[in-house]
Amino acid sequence: MKTILITGASRGIGRAIASKFASGNKIILTGRNKPMLNDTAEYVKKNGGEPVIIEADLSNPQNVLSLTKSIDITQLDLLVNNAGIAVVEPLAEMTLENWQKTFDVNVTAPFLLIQQLHSIMPKGATIVNIASIASKEGFPNWSSYCMSKFALDGFTKSIREELREKDIRVINIYPGAVATDIWNSVPGEQNLSEMMSPESVAELIYTSVAQPSGTVIEDIILRNLHDF
Repeated sequence: MKTILITGASRGIGRAIASKFASGNKIILTGRNKPMLNDTAEYVKKNGGEPVIIEADLSNPQNVLSLTKSIDITQLDLLVNNAGIAVVEPLAEMTLENWQKTFDVNVTAPFLLIQQLHSIMPKGATIVNIASIASKEGFPNWSSYCMSKFALDGFTKSIREELREKDIRVINIYPGAVATDIWNSVPGEQNLSEMMSPESVAELIYTSVAQPSGTVIEDIILRNLHDF
């Protein structure tokens, strides 16, 4: 049995990842919505896994540190930093509070989780950071989100080199538009039926992690075939 920690596990990509990796594994599920985490836990159980729920709001760095101290494990085989938020506002309307919150969830939380937990990750363990195509392209009104994903990309590339000597793999996933609840906060109408499914992202992560421990697929762009 492997131990896996997934942030943002209450829905969307996080739930799909939890379900995909469930069989025979201990899946630690974190998120802000306890009822929805309970739903994800049911998916994990149905797929043969052992769920552990830890409710946590990762927008507060102290909550992230508390989370790392509350996890009762001696070994972590896979860490998936999936939790993220998007504030879509024009530059003139962007508040400092929203800017900082975006950075704290999308960048500071992964930093603290990796910093605090990599010491209990054995050789062959894997860290997966869910970045975005917005790590590579700028989009109007998405400045805080793009800023955070560019930062996460640079952080991932740096720690990958630090942890390589410990045989810990660090994978960065750059999805295009995925049909998740994140679009609920985006102005305008969004056609989720034309977007990729969360399950397609989970499948890619599962395949990447399944590679032999001596190999690593480091940077993966996943886009809808017609999303250009």
